[in-house]
Amino acid sequence: MELKGKLAIVTGVSKGIGLETVKTLLEAGMYVAGWGRTNNSIDHKNYHFFKTDVADWENVQASYKATKEQLGNPAVLINNAGFGIQGLIHEMDVEDWKSMYDVNVHGLFYCIKMAAPDMIDNQEGHIVNISSIAGTNGVKTMSGYVGSKHAVTGIGHSIFQELRDYGIKVTTIYPGSTNTNFFDDMEFANANENMMRPQDIAQTILGSLQTHPNYHVVDVEVRPLKPKG
Repeated sequence: MELKGKLAIVTGVSKGIGLETVKTLLEAGMYVAGWGRTNNSIDHKNYHFFKTDVADWENVQASYKATKEQLGNPAVLINNAGFGIQGLIHEMDVEDWKSMYDVNVHGLFYCIKMAAPDMIDNQEGHIVNISSIAGTNGVKTMSGYVGSKHAVTGIGHSIFQELRDYGIKVTTIYPGSTNTNFFDDMEFANANENMMRPQDIAQTILGSLQTHPNYHVVDVEVRPLKPKG
């Protein structure tokens, strides 16, 4: 896809992978609508923030309408918003469990539901879902998060088959341990310099977007080369 001058919606833009993705897409000449509950410090003429809780269907509809009115139809949707809560399944708080699925799964669905019809009309589009290595295997004490990311995997594998005939690509990216705030409340790991950099995940996203129109990157698994240094 030729990215220059086109619009991307990126969710979860306050920090980490979302923040670095916004920077990378702006450098590539795109307009970016940043969706999140909190903004970042980016000051760029082509960056526009829309306060959005992706877990809230009404809020997503309102943000999409405002984005279209101000910036037009999106060519790219990056579903990055997500979080995890650690806990044994029999000790997991019910509301914590629900909140992970509301953001990681339902929020992804809400955003795709809004963007896909316009991409179909334009016969062009690219949806990138940020999953996790947890979307490919089990992780002790992380069953809720793992389950939500397995759902992202299944959704991505299903909808690329639904949307490909309309010229829409769907890519799911599975990062291993990445140096972000994700690990702030985790007992089994702390963010450190041996983890991947979020800007490298952003470059992986960019690479999948810049492919030839008939070249479809479906899954990308990335891991740190030396996780223990």
